[in-house]
Amino acid sequence: MTTPLSDPALDQLFRTARTHNAFTVDIDDDTLRRLYDLVKLGPTEANSCPARFVFVKSRAAKDRLGPALSEGNHAKTMAAPVTVIVGYDMRFYDKLPVLFPHVDAKSWFEGSPEERLYRVALRGSSMQTAYLIMAARALGLDTGPMTGFDNAKVDAAFFAGTAIKSNVLVNLGRGDASAIFPRSPRLSFDEAARIE
Repeated sequence: MTTPLSDPALDQLFRTARTHNAFTVDIDDDTLRRLYDLVKLGPTEANSCPARFVFVKSRAAKDRLGPALSEGNHAKTMAAPVTVIVGYDMRFYDKLPVLFPHVDAKSWFEGSPEERLYRVALRGSSMQTAYLIMAARALGLDTGPMTGFDNAKVDAAFFAGTAIKSNVLVNLGRGDASAIFPRSPRLSFDEAARIE
């Protein structure tokens, strides 16, 4: 049985955590590796782990990403210390002999219609994006996830010749609190949930 987290930990992960639009500090490669080592542990369907991550740090990589960004996301993304491109691998099943070795899980997906593979890959990589956000917060980083970009341009610039498609971008760093919007209201339990 796991132990509930303390209120300060819950604050860091949820209550006081925010989506950031500006960042103040660079992130070293060791921190990015620690981040991935947490993200990779999150569950996905048949442990398929379809997400593929590109940590965009260099000026050259940012310059390749820039033309794909919407006008409202361009400046903040170009200024962020790191932007993570989270993609999904449509051939995720090729890794199942390693990731789910106790049965022939590859046969469950190989040869499936593209619509089914897309559903599994998109759903799993979206879960892994959420794990990325939570792991970053756990490591003391702030995030700015977004979907305002041209997927085809990102795919051409970063995933050409592969079965990987872009899903979400997440800016990472230490957030600049002076540049965040006021917290907007959230739906109450009665508005968004029910117990049956």
